[in-house]
Amino acid sequence: MKLSDTTSVWLQRSTERVDQAILKYFDEQVSAASGLKSAMHYAATGGGKRVRPLLTYATASLSGKELDQVAGLDACAVALELFHTYSLVHDDLPCMDNDDLRRGRPTVHKAFDEASALLVGDALQTMAFQLIVQSALNDAQKVQVITSLSMAGGMAGMAGGQAIDLASVGKQLTQNELEQMHRLKTGALLRTAVQIGAIAIDLSEQEKKSLDVFASALGLAFQVVDDVLDASSDSQTLGKTAGKDAAANKPTFVSLMGLDGAREFARQLHQEALDSLSVWGDNADLLRAIASKVVNRDS
Repeated sequence: MKLSDTTSVWLQRSTERVDQAILKYFDEQVSAASGLKSAMHYAATGGGKRVRPLLTYATASLSGKELDQVAGLDACAVALELFHTYSLVHDDLPCMDNDDLRRGRPTVHKAFDEASALLVGDALQTMAFQLIVQSALNDAQKVQVITSLSMAGGMAGMAGGQAIDLASVGKQLTQNELEQMHRLKTGALLRTAVQIGAIAIDLSEQEKKSLDVFASALGLAFQVVDDVLDASSDSQTLGKTAGKDAAANKPTFVSLMGLDGAREFARQLHQEALDSLSVWGDNADLLRAIASKVVNRDS
């Protein structure tokens, strides 16, 4: 899918919108722990694709409203990005994936220290919930967003998927087992990003279910592409250590299917995601554009 000039501008401006909102919310935080705040700021402002907040914005755009007209939307977008960043900071720790590079810079535990990185992750996660509670969402929406985000991060989401991942080192998983692990570890928060956008514009339960088909396929495609890039790209391009999955003897879609098989599986998932959006017509073009960027990315 070739992006139109209008869509490309929207993606660029929306990414900038998230970055500016992150800075705004950090400026509003008051803490005696200035060192912790500096480390949190380092983690949250180090670049990144901002896929999750972009998905929230694009979903909210299904309403036909401008982003400024959707109450609490920026707070939700920033909360998602902070929650995602917390997971990266903890994943990089020596007791987890033990990585030295993230988004082209030293990981938080390398730039600061391990104790700081642990606290940064904890504080980013709680800051995410704080932003939602203090947002302009109505009370019912706040409960729904908090429920969705907490489930995505817990045993039924990222934490559960990471636990399975750690327990699977050196093992050969079936495709179903590998899919289940990554639907939790990677896919859960991407699905929540779409759900939160839907909550912010009060879509019906049926409409949310329709969008969840899209988000579920996209979430798995995201991980398949990650596995392909880890096996086929270099650290400078990726902004993180390349080849670490193979070095750690982790089961991946590449180790299961080979590079060509994994690429074809990503293509199939991409098509599944796009097909699920047919009921939305042209209104879903922004979601289609994000899906294409996810699948065709090189880092």
